[in-house]
Amino acid sequence: MGDWFNDWIGRAVELTGLTGAMLLFVTIPLALLQGFLGIFPFSTLIFIHISALGVVDGLIASWISGVVSAIVVYLVCKFLFAERVQRKWGHRLERYEKWQTSFDRYGIWAIILLRTLPIMPNNLISFMSAVSPIRFSSYLWSSVIGNLSHIWLFGIISSSILFPNMHIGLLIGTYAAFCVSLLAVFAAFRFRDARMGRQDKRNPRAL
Repeated sequence: MGDWFNDWIGRAVELTGLTGAMLLFVTIPLALLQGFLGIFPFSTLIFIHISALGVVDGLIASWISGVVSAIVVYLVCKFLFAERVQRKWGHRLERYEKWQTSFDRYGIWAIILLRTLPIMPNNLISFMSAVSPIRFSSYLWSSVIGNLSHIWLFGIISSSILFPNMHIGLLIGTYAAFCVSLLAVFAAFRFRDARMGRQDKRNPRAL
């Protein structure tokens, strides 16, 4: 069924005849559908964007669609359907309880990792964030960075399939540098937190 749905999406986009930035009028609603229901992989939209707009513009369009979807799904679930999400998806969220703990411990870094790698469906990440104590500002930045990382990674894979003769060394190199930078920032934050924790233990009155 997934392949049929992906083919249907591709044909529907072609029938609209939209090109360039106008394509977002079709793909953003599709991204919202994917964000709420998860009935097709987001990589389908990445393929569509890159094949229609080229690598750079396609990645930017995919990033915009992914961020808009993540924000809308979070806000709707947070302020309108939080209890319903808990009832309907509670049993599935329990399977990822350890990641909920990681949300509490590592904050935006856990969301960035989950957005980057296909560990958990995108809609469940938004649902878990909506029912967690994570602040919206933290969720926003983690979704912006996490979606960028995810789309960049799958963009490299998509580009090698759609444009087999294209040299993607620069795309891979810049993504590697991006990941190293993220790891460096994460290590710096963890070092700072550990140092502050040691200082608090030495000065209990400061608490």
